[in-house]
Amino acid sequence: MKKYALSFMAVGSMAVFAACGGNEEASGDENTTSGNAANEEASGDESSNGGNEEASESESSEEISGSVTIDGSGTVYPLMSRIAEEYMTEENPNVSVEVSRAGTSAGMQRYVQGETDLSNASRTVSDEEMEEMEANGVESQEFPVALDGMTIVLHPDNDWATEMTVEEVESLFISGAIDGDDEVMWSDINSEWPDEEVNQYGPNENHGTYEFFVEELIDEQDLVDGINLQQDYSTLVELVSEDENAIGFFGFGYYEGNTDSLGVVSIDFGEGNITPSLDNIDLEGDYAPYTRQVFTNLNLNAASENPAVKDFARYVFEVGGELAPETGFAPLPEEELDEYQEEVEAIE
Repeated sequence: MKKYALSFMAVGSMAVFAACGGNEEASGDENTTSGNAANEEASGDESSNGGNEEASESESSEEISGSVTIDGSGTVYPLMSRIAEEYMTEENPNVSVEVSRAGTSAGMQRYVQGETDLSNASRTVSDEEMEEMEANGVESQEFPVALDGMTIVLHPDNDWATEMTVEEVESLFISGAIDGDDEVMWSDINSEWPDEEVNQYGPNENHGTYEFFVEELIDEQDLVDGINLQQDYSTLVELVSEDENAIGFFGFGYYEGNTDSLGVVSIDFGEGNITPSLDNIDLEGDYAPYTRQVFTNLNLNAASENPAVKDFARYVFEVGGELAPETGFAPLPEEELDEYQEEVEAIE
């Protein structure tokens, strides 16, 4: 967890819009989850016994109203939108939480300007982003929220490339690793595989998943020429599911939610092939080389000035461990989530 102790600036909630990363598929209502802040049913508990501390706390929570604006990682989006839905229906219907998915980098461009209250990310904050926050007077704290496994996916009818070494997988994505012109055939990996050209897919540069793959997994080497990079993950799923010679990469949740239309690569990291699952996605588990933390960044200025932001951020860690597996993430240890919840509750 990182805290950036910078100068304070008043930040107000803003309406969420889908950031345009140069791709039309990033636009449209599907990129935002929101709720109605005006819910008449919330007024029913105001006659509770004032001598009951739990009732008093409930009343206090229900008295909070307003809006929370979130953008950022498409990978983290399913988890955060699920938490937002739960918060608005079960915890506080007087608060509207709007979640968009412009991608980690695109979302951070808004966040460093103070335009959003939280910014989800599938990689850590960069030095450049910290400098921009300092220049703009934004005080921020980075919190891990769950664990994700980078998943290598195939067309469902691909029955030849379902087991590969980590070196074979990565060579298919690195420019010049197999062929100088990047016209890579399956048979280049194994002579018994089809003599068909491999088509590579992945998220574009707006996404932290792209940055994690390039910077951490292939050591900042160039991706193959002609790789099909997309803004929208649902588009990636569709493209891979329709291309028999496809191989792609993205977070585990998007594979788990589409197992009927995608195949998966079981990767040998040196001790036998490992198929990603919620049981082995762990920083110290069998799938550790392809496991990463995913984050949300909390604007401390907004949390201090807007009770709705602080209360929602608290709730993220209250229910995050329970909801993470529902959306394809391995949960963080309960004691770690409790610690982060206490950190948020202490914000003044």
